[in-house]
Amino acid sequence: MNTARLIRLALRRERGSAPWWILLSAVMAVVLVSYINRNMGTPELKATYVEILNRNAFFRALGGGTVVPDIGALSSWRSGGFLYVASGLAALMAVIRHTRADEESGRTELLRAGVLGRYAGLTAALLVAGAVSLASGAATALALILIGLEPVGSIAYGSGIAVAGLVFAGVGAVAAQLAGNARTARVVGLSVLGAAYVLRYAGDATGQLWMKYVSPIGWSHLVEPYRNNRWWAVAISVAAAVVLAAVAYRLQARRDLGAGLIPVRPGRAGAPELRGPISLSWRLTRGLWTKWAVGVAIFAAAAGGMSTLAHQIAEIPAAVQLVATFGAGTSTAVDAALWPLILIFAHVVALYPVLMVRRLREEERSGRAEIVQATPATRARWMAGHLVVAGLGTAALLAIAGLVFGGFFAWLVGTPADAWRVFAGAVGTVPAAWLVGAVCVFAYGLLPRAAVVISWVTWIATAVLGQVVGPLYGVWGGTPFEPFHYIPNTVSAVAFDPRPALVLAALTAVLLGGGLIALRRRDFG
Repeated sequence: MNTARLIRLALRRERGSAPWWILLSAVMAVVLVSYINRNMGTPELKATYVEILNRNAFFRALGGGTVVPDIGALSSWRSGGFLYVASGLAALMAVIRHTRADEESGRTELLRAGVLGRYAGLTAALLVAGAVSLASGAATALALILIGLEPVGSIAYGSGIAVAGLVFAGVGAVAAQLAGNARTARVVGLSVLGAAYVLRYAGDATGQLWMKYVSPIGWSHLVEPYRNNRWWAVAISVAAAVVLAAVAYRLQARRDLGAGLIPVRPGRAGAPELRGPISLSWRLTRGLWTKWAVGVAIFAAAAGGMSTLAHQIAEIPAAVQLVATFGAGTSTAVDAALWPLILIFAHVVALYPVLMVRRLREEERSGRAEIVQATPATRARWMAGHLVVAGLGTAALLAIAGLVFGGFFAWLVGTPADAWRVFAGAVGTVPAAWLVGAVCVFAYGLLPRAAVVISWVTWIATAVLGQVVGPLYGVWGGTPFEPFHYIPNTVSAVAFDPRPALVLAALTAVLLGGGLIALRRRDFG
């Protein structure tokens, strides 16, 4: 009975995020079917597209192996690589949120003051995360069946999405028992998720399929919906989820409430390098930035490997039709592909200042920011320190993306001059990324309780209305409602115009100033 009440409580807490994860799976799967039907409407175009993909190791690894010119197989190949990871991420974070994070905040201890079993919290977390994963898979399968795709393949695809969530719910449950705090548990869980993706990616890229068979993400790819519909791969994921849950229960029985099995390392007694708000902000966020820098560098190197696609396109005349739309104003198929790739990195890195603003809100709500202000540091200085670190960190991440991507591109396909133009193109997107962060800062200063939601909506709207996602719903040039629309494509020999960057920088300054003024005028905490 009390476990049922905990489940209802967890469902209530998840009502703000779980429906969006479910909707994301269904909508993305349907949108990609529509995209393929609209832009590859003939068997010849599908065959050309499939030939390009299967002949390039980067694309094979991106989608999870080879693909056939079938609408169901193509759409699941395109969206599955993202949705399997998204399902695992949602379940992982939900389980940690309802177990280790609740213990850390004291909520679990308060609940145990009533009649509550030792394993009730873990059981509720696993059931809720599992239910959201199953709902995501079921919604995706139903949506695909309703638009006319083959039912068995659609159910197999939905099953692959669902079991990815089940497996990583188990990973989150184990991480919650090992770690002594929620942040460490998330690092452990996300490291396992990242390793699983890298292992699967490397297996598909190199042809060493044993890596795919030992990766939890690889098991979902092995289902191969609309082609082989391997139900044994689904069974492997279910079995792994059961084993991980059993391990989590066993570990919980061996530890005290609030303690983890991994010993907590004590920090240093002093921190002489903390001389002001900027150094404090860097000390708090340097781990986050380092993880971002490593991730951006890895994916930039992988994108550089995509450059080899240029030679293969040249050998397939019909492929020109597939890249012509992206190539407006460009002379080669290579130039046509460079700018969208740079924009992908720019949109992703624009999430970094969003997360930094989220950190500001967490520092305020936890009371740590108030302790800092017991020193001579004012609210404005405290916030300005975080903004300086966020702004420089965003610029540095885009510089790393341009440097690594440009270097690999020049090495594999182009010349040293090409490395410079790719680097300059990536750095040129910095003002647009800053403006995304500035909108979030203004929302934090003016409407702190809604700031996190506004920040996420701002970033999602920027991506959805942009040139990268726009083609999925028929808008190839993007829309003028997002800042990256105004950044000139200097990579494709478009003349550099400083005016857009200056206007974006001016708007950023106005919003940052407004955020600082609003913070000084409102109640803190």
